[in-house]
Amino acid sequence: MDNWTAREGSPAPLGVAWIPEEQAYNFALYSKNATEVTLLLYTESDVVHPRYTHKLDPVENKSGQVWHCRLKAASIAGARYYAYTVSGPNEPGRGNRFDNQKILFDPYARAIFRPEHFSRDAARIPGASNAGRAKLGMLIGNHAFDRRGGQRPVHTSDTVIYEVHVRGFTKRDNSGVTPERRGTYEGLIEKIPYLKELGVTAVELMPVFQQDIQEGSYWGYMPLNFFSPHHEYAVAESTEDVVREFRAMVKALHEAGIEVILDVVYNHTAEGDETGPTYSYRGIDNATYYLLQPDGIHYRNDTGTGNTFNCAHRYVRKMIYDSLRFWVQEMHVDGFRFDLASIFTRNEDGSLNLHDPPLIAGISSLAEPGRIRLIAEAWDLATYELGRSFPGSSWLQWNGKFRDDLRAFVRGDPGMVAAAMTRIYGSNDLFPDDLMNAYHASQSVNFITCHDGFCLYDLVSYNQKHNQANGEGNRDGSDNNLSWNCGFEGDEGVPAEVVELRKRQVKNFCCLLFLSNGTPMFSAGDEFLNTQGGNNNPYNQDNETTWLDWSLLEKNDDIFRFFKSMIAFRKAHPSLGRSRFWREDVSWYGVGAVPDLAFDSHTLAFCLRGASQGDSDLYVMINAYWEELSFVVQDGQAEDWYRVVDTSLPSPKDFCKPGKEQRLHSMSYRLGPRSVVVLIRKQLTQGKVDGSFKA
Repeated sequence: MDNWTAREGSPAPLGVAWIPEEQAYNFALYSKNATEVTLLLYTESDVVHPRYTHKLDPVENKSGQVWHCRLKAASIAGARYYAYTVSGPNEPGRGNRFDNQKILFDPYARAIFRPEHFSRDAARIPGASNAGRAKLGMLIGNHAFDRRGGQRPVHTSDTVIYEVHVRGFTKRDNSGVTPERRGTYEGLIEKIPYLKELGVTAVELMPVFQQDIQEGSYWGYMPLNFFSPHHEYAVAESTEDVVREFRAMVKALHEAGIEVILDVVYNHTAEGDETGPTYSYRGIDNATYYLLQPDGIHYRNDTGTGNTFNCAHRYVRKMIYDSLRFWVQEMHVDGFRFDLASIFTRNEDGSLNLHDPPLIAGISSLAEPGRIRLIAEAWDLATYELGRSFPGSSWLQWNGKFRDDLRAFVRGDPGMVAAAMTRIYGSNDLFPDDLMNAYHASQSVNFITCHDGFCLYDLVSYNQKHNQANGEGNRDGSDNNLSWNCGFEGDEGVPAEVVELRKRQVKNFCCLLFLSNGTPMFSAGDEFLNTQGGNNNPYNQDNETTWLDWSLLEKNDDIFRFFKSMIAFRKAHPSLGRSRFWREDVSWYGVGAVPDLAFDSHTLAFCLRGASQGDSDLYVMINAYWEELSFVVQDGQAEDWYRVVDTSLPSPKDFCKPGKEQRLHSMSYRLGPRSVVVLIRKQLTQGKVDGSFKA
């Protein structure tokens, strides 16, 4: 029988597939508007001149809009890298920017090779060859990998997300990591004992897709490719070993009970606007991959990075689905945080589809129910879709309102008590659980800080951003930080009383984050007062500005102890982090029997009863005022309550160890200025006092 696919190739799967029974490679490339496609194959010793060239015949090697061929491994012996040249109309006014002089890597490449003489400028010049200076795909389809990723950890009420930059986490000399492993996936493995001690249950890795490092985007938000881990984060040099190293990291984290969530960027690429380089997508089918302005020449820029991916196009959607499957099935990750996810609601003309955008529906159907976390950053440069406005009704969302309202409340802004109540309760205004919506409180990812903006120490140390080092005249980064320097700008010659106040404010933020219903997240280094010197947008600072300074862990061990204890407290009390809202289990108070919602009020208290969750009762008092105030506990008897936390007290008195909580002797409690107090109700059970927790 004539085997058509053995002769002509198959349009599926896209990319390169190894066919073991035929000892052959199948190549498949989507391009709707191309008129000619040529496959180029290179050896390791020569990345300038292709050893093999295979021009695809559209009669035999094209199905629909996919160009394909199948080549026996023996016929391309020695081939290690591959790329394409693609011809077609060069008509920018119609959205087409074909340039058959450009060497293009496959969007589905499982690894990208960067030659020694790579040149971004060579990829910019229209009509000029970039041979020998272009990034290439790597043939790795015939290499077998260990697909075992370890048992996936599952966390619910105990979930604590820790945002980490793989390089910055361990790059400094004082990270305690083996020198050759600093700033790598293996370096992160060495820090797993630290993560376990801290108590976090999930790491959210800032982008690890292969990225364009020449763009100066240290953060990683300039993706080249959606199917390969960034080589520069690996100790290993060979592509196969980079993949193994990434998988080893995931497996080690899983064995420690820690989930791995990837911050993924599917909203734009490193090719930038019409002046940017042609690496792949632009030269393969510009009109398919990008949203264009009506003139066809300029790109929509709803991302702020020069271009916007055409996520409404079915082949772009398919590539995103295939990428997600790859990272789940091949790399074993547990979830995704989608950068600028509002881009997913764009139609092909750039208008919004907030009813049922197909990409969001498709991603939702791909995720294993209850197993793969989907987290949206539900905004972009032009749109803010936080809460019910975002059509991914089952997704978690970064809650920017939690960040802003709690920053303002703790800073001491007037008129913020009602907003603070709503955020602590779980933001039911954004995630309503009525008959029509049925959201869960856990869908709110609560955070005070993330990579974008001030870190926690800088939030209480700077009134203004200090971004001069970024080279943009201090114009970059947000001016709306809702920060307060506690009376002294910066970190040089700080008076002792300001240091104490800053630490108290940090503890207040920590308390409110972990006492709020929802899913808490914080940035690596906040737990020991890491600083970026007031830079609130260090996206291009691959240096000691962004590399965590681990010497601060010892210097600020009191803050680390507080974070660690607060995380343990939350995990011991599932009543705090519920799937649903607290409803009748919570009573709200102020300094007295009713909450004071007046414009000039700065106080709040609540009692959370835990019986429905098999938990003890908690009583929280918050004084965001700058003077000491007397609160009256409104529930039970004084002898029922034990103090766990008082942020106004010096360490270690600020957080009592389990079994050492301080019993109240009066229902009246004097809260120091700008402080939080947490009480636990203990009852005698079989001769023992219950309600304690383990740190």
